[in-house]
Amino acid sequence: MSKAQGVNQKISVAEREQSNERIQQMVVTAMFIALTFVITTYINVRIPFLPANGGLVHLGNVPVFVAAVVFGKKSGALAGAIGLGLFDLLNGWVAWAPFTFVICGMIGYMYGWITEKNRSILFQILAIISAILIKVAGYYLAEGIIYANWLKDGITGKNWLVPIASIPGNVVQITVAGMIAVPLTVVICKMLPNKK
Repeated sequence: MSKAQGVNQKISVAEREQSNERIQQMVVTAMFIALTFVITTYINVRIPFLPANGGLVHLGNVPVFVAAVVFGKKSGALAGAIGLGLFDLLNGWVAWAPFTFVICGMIGYMYGWITEKNRSILFQILAIISAILIKVAGYYLAEGIIYANWLKDGITGKNWLVPIASIPGNVVQITVAGMIAVPLTVVICKMLPNKK
């Protein structure tokens, strides 16, 4: 075998390994998108007593958080954006879908970004706080836009109080998902040899 053939074989092997890693990452991400959709669809509670227009609490954020910690911010972002956006499209929340795509994509990305270098419980708690802030701010604005439910006041012409009713449900949803996801990610990361 000539030296050139040996170099070509090494490059070929490296390219093949890189291609396999990309395919593996795509498959894992697709599985987390599907898992997010299925869990959101079947493990949810509608909250009729809250005057919120959203009124749905679900566990779909659990696989988003797990994907973000174990497989990275890109997988977390795609699981959140596509999995939860698809849920909205197929379950009667169509007006919310574009907002969900952006908000939940941001949640998955930020969760992964925060835990990228350090997957400790402390950094996951920081990621949960970040997710709460993104979700509350994002859906607060989304509800105001979708329902135009800004009550007029005498000073600004708008009162930003009506969407506040959605905040408790959003906080509970992310907090519960975090309480489930953190122990799961700790166990999964210990089981996978190449994950911290």
